[in-house]
Amino acid sequence: MRSIIKKTVLISTVLIAVAGLCCGQGKSAQLKPAYSSNPIYQQQVELYNVYKTTQADVVMLGDSRTQGADWRELLNRTNIVGRGIESDILEGYARRMNYVYKLNPKVCFVSGGVNDLYSGAYTVDQVYQAFINIVAEIKSRNIIPVIQATVYVGKEWGKSWNLTAADNKMRNGDIAKLNKMLSDYAKRNSIEFLDINPRLLTADNFLRPDYSWDGIHFKASAYKIWAEEIDKVLKKYKL
Repeated sequence: MRSIIKKTVLISTVLIAVAGLCCGQGKSAQLKPAYSSNPIYQQQVELYNVYKTTQADVVMLGDSRTQGADWRELLNRTNIVGRGIESDILEGYARRMNYVYKLNPKVCFVSGGVNDLYSGAYTVDQVYQAFINIVAEIKSRNIIPVIQATVYVGKEWGKSWNLTAADNKMRNGDIAKLNKMLSDYAKRNSIEFLDINPRLLTADNFLRPDYSWDGIHFKASAYKIWAEEIDKVLKKYKL
């Protein structure tokens, strides 16, 4: 049973029920997690349809880490909106890109991939391909994409589901591989790459416990550091 949990639960407790796990005689049959079955996804998309903002120069696209802060207040800017959804996977991003484009932004920051990798349903190569497909589409719309490295998880993440530091070290290895691929892609295509892992939030390829309350979601201190790095990029583009 422990191996089944490792493959699925870290998308979130919400997605456990919809990740497609079936147990029988010690074996499991796994389906890819369904972004559309995430009630938080449905709630946020409905909100996007009623929000009054019609234009924003900067869009923050991501998952729960992005959703966890009010970016206008964090950066003291009125021209930025958040489009993060808890537990979302990159397929979910791809299906809601119209809510980015309708804002006619100048810059779109993209972060994600951790939910995809922790689902156990996608390889690093598949996550990378899904990520760069989104970035390429953003660029094709004459919007400046900023690729953000996936932040590592902490040693303590998933303890209540019997995950160990060794389990998270293995998954952080996948995150490191993904980030290297994204960094190389960014260099080849002259795209900004923002990595807040080294020297900032992590140590020994783990998210530091003083920056997270559960091993994956950020404390205010982490958002402060993240915001400072984002502000540097925005000033570079004179925004």
